[in-house]
Amino acid sequence: MRYVVCYQANARGQEALNLSIALARRQEAELEIVLVLPEESPFGAVYPPAPASLVQQQAERWLAEALAMVPSDVPARAQLRHGESEAEALIAAAEEFDAALLVIGAASHGLFKRFTVGSTASSLLHAAKVPVALVPQGYQNQEAITRMSAGIGSRAGADEVLELALDSAQRRGLPLRLISLLPLDGVQTAARENLQSKLNAALDSRPELNLEPEVVVAQGDSIEQAIDALSWEQPGEILLIGSSRLAPARSLFLGSTAQRILRALPVPMIVLPRGHQSRITP
Repeated sequence: MRYVVCYQANARGQEALNLSIALARRQEAELEIVLVLPEESPFGAVYPPAPASLVQQQAERWLAEALAMVPSDVPARAQLRHGESEAEALIAAAEEFDAALLVIGAASHGLFKRFTVGSTASSLLHAAKVPVALVPQGYQNQEAITRMSAGIGSRAGADEVLELALDSAQRRGLPLRLISLLPLDGVQTAARENLQSKLNAALDSRPELNLEPEVVVAQGDSIEQAIDALSWEQPGEILLIGSSRLAPARSLFLGSTAQRILRALPVPMIVLPRGHQSRITP
């Protein structure tokens, strides 16, 4: 199993690398650390342009530094790619390596200093065919992930996310928490019973699973408040969430609820494409 890491020689790239290492340690995955340089173009050049050889050499030094930061127990390779679009180059790398995951850091500013989806991440969330992991600003953890949470809604696709969460938690040997978010005027008991019913049905059909997931219903005046009201096992937790029902099959699309969750979330989020196959769940 391979993860493609969007690397840049800055804090954002380091944070993406940190999460990749933490995830790889639970899956024994290999890292493909990719740094993308823009293709040379007379229309996009900065004058006087730097010699291509110097840019290449500097990029190779950055990649060597990235490899030096990867612990010896995590297999990793680094490569330099060129492309008109960073997102397109990363997607091409993911397809080439049959990657199970794309990992990218957040932009350097945002609500609560946690997440802001930059242009490359936004493009990935609209075009990638594999799960995309978004890393919050300041993420320093490289130790193995300790808990997985999954946001389970009531709309189409929720059962699919539940199945993928069960598969991933089982494969990683992680405790699993299932989260339902409600406005303050929502009926918490009904929401819990609905989610518990879905979980029971899934477990009954999968006797091979050795899991005892926790079911949690969070409430607040807003999605952001509901997220803040939850306890998060930092720095070792991740949140799985499905794509919007508007996404084409086997594609990503971050819906409005997920975007609001992202703005308040203190832990990394993995967005799953619609129709994603559990055999390659990250």
